[in-house]
Amino acid sequence: MTAIRSIIFQIYMYGLMAIMGLAGTPLLLGPRRWARNYLRLYLAIIWFGLRWICGVRFEVRGREHLPEGGALIASKHQSMWETLAFWGILDDPAIILKRSLIFMPFFGWFAVKLGNINVDRTAGSKALRKMLRDAATRGSEGRQVLIFPEGTRVDPGEHPDFKPGIAGLYGSMNLPCVPVALNSGVHLQPYCGLKKPGLIVVEFLEPIAPGLPKAQFMQTLHERINLAADALLEQPEETADQESLA
Repeated sequence: MTAIRSIIFQIYMYGLMAIMGLAGTPLLLGPRRWARNYLRLYLAIIWFGLRWICGVRFEVRGREHLPEGGALIASKHQSMWETLAFWGILDDPAIILKRSLIFMPFFGWFAVKLGNINVDRTAGSKALRKMLRDAATRGSEGRQVLIFPEGTRVDPGEHPDFKPGIAGLYGSMNLPCVPVALNSGVHLQPYCGLKKPGLIVVEFLEPIAPGLPKAQFMQTLHERINLAADALLEQPEETADQESLA
């Protein structure tokens, strides 16, 4: 039954992406806010389907830790789910994505329009310098720059070292860094297939003030994210209403 629900939801999600992406293409010619609001509508419909097809809902905790204006957001990464969800959870994020994603039909078009930051992993130090420049620009505009410091999706309970790009961003942006723990990988597969119904929790943690030495920052960030993520794996399921992303 889980496999059937998973297949139905993926058809629903990607089919809706194609239909709404094609219908919304003219919005790419208008102001960025049009595309942002349209994406939030898409997400609201997707999360409705996720709840009723798969029995997966979500809850956001710790919003009081989000500073006003620009910030660096460093999140655990377990599923494609959070790549989409942060566009509804945060006000106006600039998400750091691998460059290949911008060539995806519909998703890539909107990713570019919304001012995300794409990184060509084959370009070495040149890509890092461009990422730092783009992130500094987005931060100065009051936007929240989101990065997944593990660099790829990991299974729940895995704690790989963080990629050095997060330290570069922290040093160059000179803004608070907000760690984020989550447990999406308990309930969803990497591309949003269903593992088991339940509650996804996204938890914003106490910000790390700018100015720490690199080694201290990396250790603090790694410990804070992974301790909180492990705690989410240990807690019992809760009953909570799905938070709207519309």
